[in-house]
Amino acid sequence: MGNRVGIALGSNLGNRLTHLREARDMLRGLVEEDTLYLQAPVYQSEPVDCSDRSPDFFNTVVEIDYIGEPYDLLMKTQGIEFHLGRESVYEVNAPRIIDLDILYFGNEAMCDEILSIPHPRLLDRRFVLQPLNEIRPNLILPGDQITISRHLRHLESDEPPLTLVQTTW
Repeated sequence: MGNRVGIALGSNLGNRLTHLREARDMLRGLVEEDTLYLQAPVYQSEPVDCSDRSPDFFNTVVEIDYIGEPYDLLMKTQGIEFHLGRESVYEVNAPRIIDLDILYFGNEAMCDEILSIPHPRLLDRRFVLQPLNEIRPNLILPGDQITISRHLRHLESDEPPLTLVQTTW
């Protein structure tokens, strides 16, 4: 049995829903077919900390049962991004075809220049918390004592409400 791993998916270029589906299918290909897989609805969100001309994002979260190490998964998620057309050198918060972020990795807690788990901005962003709350409301992250649903209820954010795009995708 592996670690339960949450991964945020986002896209704001091209056919956003298709990009999310392709990334999801590639992520599912990393795990055994019969393992528990969770998938949140897709939401539309206004860009956060992006240029004024940046299109709205489609965002969601999936959870997989991953056997392997965090850095191995990071290499695989980056490989999926590049396979789907993400630029290898990119501007921070620039529009993107696909963005995959590891949110948590079992009970791991780590922080270095390459990878931080749990994701350092996970609890500050509605576009991550809201879909995560749909699949894991009672999750308590390593080093925390509060559930995801409680973090979402008490979120102080300037982000406008998210718009539900599709429940089943």
